[in-house]
Amino acid sequence: MNRLSLSVFVSLSVLALAGCVSSTAPVKPVDTTPPAQRLAAVDAAAGKDDTELDVQPLRDGAVEDLRVVAQGKRQAGDLAGAAQALDQALQVSEGDPAVLQERAEVALLQADWAQAETLARKAVELGSKTGPLCRRHWATIEQSRLARGEQENAVSAHAQIEGCTVPGIKRY
Repeated sequence: MNRLSLSVFVSLSVLALAGCVSSTAPVKPVDTTPPAQRLAAVDAAAGKDDTELDVQPLRDGAVEDLRVVAQGKRQAGDLAGAAQALDQALQVSEGDPAVLQERAEVALLQADWAQAETLARKAVELGSKTGPLCRRHWATIEQSRLARGEQENAVSAHAQIEGCTVPGIKRY
């Protein structure tokens, strides 16, 4: 009987002490920057410089029509409609870095950080490694990582932005 009392006492003591131990991991600070402000940062990073070489490809007419529809829906606040139009454009021309980037930006506005980064990374793989579009890709990746609290990874993406700028040819 004494032995039973002792083991119950020890068990209850261990449980009481276990309740005092904190098992919560440190919480990453959450970045509460609104999606529209994140997109503004992407726009700012892209910039536009008259001295920079910027090559634009010819596009399929159906893809252009869908991009125009998406832009109108985005401006009207219909992000789901804009995403759907751009998804259709990607079915026609899945390797178009500009359409991938536009879709990534809609995902950014929808606060779908992982999708925004995935699309922007695919655009980086398929697109030009220089110019405003390249900077948009990396700025989108940076903003997606910042939104998820991945500071170190965001710094890495930000470092890539500068490498996208190649001055145009100076003609005298």
